Amino acid sequence: MHLARFPRVFLAHLPTPLERMDRLSKALGGPEIWIKRDDCTGMSTGGNKTRKLEFLMAEAMAEGADLVMTQGATQSNHARQTAAFAAKLDMGCHVLLEDRTGYQDPDYTENGNVLLDHLHGATTEVHPGGTNMPAAMEAAAQAARAAGHRVYVIPGGGSNPTGALGYVNCALEVLAQANERGLVIDHLVTATGSSGTQAGLVAGFKALNAGIPVLGIGTRAPKEKQEQMVYDLACRTAEKLGCPGVVERADVVADTDYVGAGYGLPRADTLDAIRMFAELEGILLDPVYSGKGAAGLIDWCRKGRFKPGERVVFLHTGGSVGLFAYKGALARG
Repeated sequence: MHLARFPRVFLAHLPTPLERMDRLSKALGGPEIWIKRDDCTGMSTGGNKTRKLEFLMAEAMAEGADLVMTQGATQSNHARQTAAFAAKLDMGCHVLLEDRTGYQDPDYTENGNVLLDHLHGATTEVHPGGTNMPAAMEAAAQAARAAGHRVYVIPGGGSNPTGALGYVNCALEVLAQANERGLVIDHLVTATGSSGTQAGLVAGFKALNAGIPVLGIGTRAPKEKQEQMVYDLACRTAEKLGCPGVVERADVVADTDYVGAGYGLPRADTLDAIRMFAELEGILLDPVYSGKGAAGLIDWCRKGRFKPGERVVFLHTGGSVGLFAYKGALARG
């Protein structure tokens, strides 16, 4: 896997740390838990989108774009990091935000990621929940092109084969760190939403013959839909890498039991996981992705689905800026 064949802008702080969480492991009384700190990737507080955007923004530059456009939920981590990349690379950025929660608290609509979108110079427009966001984005892109802009459109979450290369690269990085330490990884767990992070990891580990299974903890879609999205993108990513057929359907596993009422709506176990990581390890999660991913990790440990003696890596997708948008939920518990 010669990733240098693909355009890339090197802005991420890599490699991110791989750390053992001793207090959390002891509290759960089961496997040895490690954390891959992709909340430390840099670019506007970091997160998993930085790895994807290194490849996506390089492609935008190669195509001569002067404006990047993307879409996501109101408190989109992806929007915030896209805006930061655009600022760094002297491009315009326009973001379409979808109201998926119905929250009208000013902390949610104006603070957190939204505050940083605007601080980085991005323009935004808000659409009601249920909007056909790809269609709305294409309409906005056409209008910008008519006004003379060279527009590069990034799908929600940066989740296409180009963006997923960032997590193929992460698979290489995790394996190198494990090999250097003599660390046998039995499972890797991460939140999964738009599918690019899990798809890139699956494609990367399979292409490397690493033997590391990836469990995605769903944040939005039902199990069948989530797994199919990840599988389809993992297959397309493998094709882009030049190893078609390396990913099998059985390689893609998602547990969607922790979604709760819907995307961006944290359950009690999400809030408990956020507090547990903060109080035991000094690590901040977010209420939309990493908090739900951690809730799944904790529950699997408590139910014995991860065995004593196994080594489990939790990949932290970032997003702690979103905590400031959920002050009320955290206060209520």
